[in-house]
Amino acid sequence: MERVTHAYDGPLAVFLIGLRVHRPWKVGIVRRAALAMPGMVAELEANKAAAARGEAESLGYLGSRSTLEPLGTTMIQWWRSTEDIYAYANSADHSHRPAWTAFYAAAKADPKAVTIWHETYAVEPGHAESVYAGPSRLGLGRLAGVIPVGRRGETARERVRSRADG
Repeated sequence: MERVTHAYDGPLAVFLIGLRVHRPWKVGIVRRAALAMPGMVAELEANKAAAARGEAESLGYLGSRSTLEPLGTTMIQWWRSTEDIYAYANSADHSHRPAWTAFYAAAKADPKAVTIWHETYAVEPGHAESVYAGPSRLGLGRLAGVIPVGRRGETARERVRSRADG
């Protein structure tokens, strides 16, 4: 079985964002929270495609994937940097700021209906490690392409060390 690792070499920010529903009968609040993310991801994917064609400046979004839980969801996003995440989140020209403001306005009706959460991890160049064995590429390997594991080392420790040392 072929083993490969991601081909991405730059700085990286991993952004986890999720929704946990506590009161599913609060349909208006749950709906507003749940429907905000697809529009933002569509905007980010459109920008990524336009930037790849040379038609727009990249926002720094590399891609994402979602997981579903019985009463919530978690999205994993990969970005070039934390600064790119902050710039997008605070921009009045993009979907995040208006969606965030609208959500907080709606959530005032019942602050215990849902939890929105996020975590951000800044990863220095060379400190992200991955291995994919099998026909599917997930995560960073799907977004950035893959190279043979042996080019960076046979073990996770070797791959991180060889990339961190330059």
